[in-house]
Amino acid sequence: MNKMVMFVAVMVGTGVAATAQDAPSVDEIVKKANHISYYQGKDGRAKVQMTITDAQGRTRTREFTILRRDVEDKTDGEQKFYVYFHRPADVNKMVFMVWKHMNKDDDRWLYLPALDLVKRIAATDERTSFVGSNFFYEDVSGRNIPEDTHELAETTDNYYVLKNTPKDPKRVEFSYYKAWIHRATFIPVRIKYYDKQGREYRMYEVLKVEQIQGYPTVTKSCMKDLKTGGETVLEYSDVKYDIGLPDNIFTERYLRKAPRRYLR
Repeated sequence: MNKMVMFVAVMVGTGVAATAQDAPSVDEIVKKANHISYYQGKDGRAKVQMTITDAQGRTRTREFTILRRDVEDKTDGEQKFYVYFHRPADVNKMVFMVWKHMNKDDDRWLYLPALDLVKRIAATDERTSFVGSNFFYEDVSGRNIPEDTHELAETTDNYYVLKNTPKDPKRVEFSYYKAWIHRATFIPVRIKYYDKQGREYRMYEVLKVEQIQGYPTVTKSCMKDLKTGGETVLEYSDVKYDIGLPDNIFTERYLRKAPRRYLR
């Protein structure tokens, strides 16, 4: 935990955490953490290097660019995501696209250039491996707040610890997950997932945070499979916000014809 405190508190340059009497409600904590994670700026772009390490220590890398655009003017509404893969050769030109909805299942597409095939990803598959990594498809755009009940399990000097339980347990493989929300920045710096027997089996950690255009931004993170010993590290570079992404690039047409101007 000390490393997380160092990265989040020192690199972001925050002040002293709020006092107990100033503590926000659980709903406020959840909304602020969700906003920090997915809604900074009206849109954004980042280059990402993904390093997948299996239990034997063997590594694979993938490089991609992710584009994100908020659809509605109102705070924290619907969004669109476009993920374009550059390397290695076997995933070059592959595209993953998400239309994130608030009151229904998200729409997800995967374009496979080798087959020239656009595949719809069913809602039942959203918690399966994202391109062979330890992250899930759902992790790209985030889990919708109303899908879980949220309670404050603990408050420490640096964190709000939330316990989050799915309202429809049949749709997910976990029984609940805990999130450590940094009190000064509201960045979720650690998330632990527990299986149906109550055992930890999956853990997300923030490894680095930077200030970019005034926004505290996670630039390195890791997802670990605690059962197999595998892990995936994401490193973000060339992060930019408010670049004016047009809405039309988040359409099926651009799955086959990449908007290269915005991917450079």
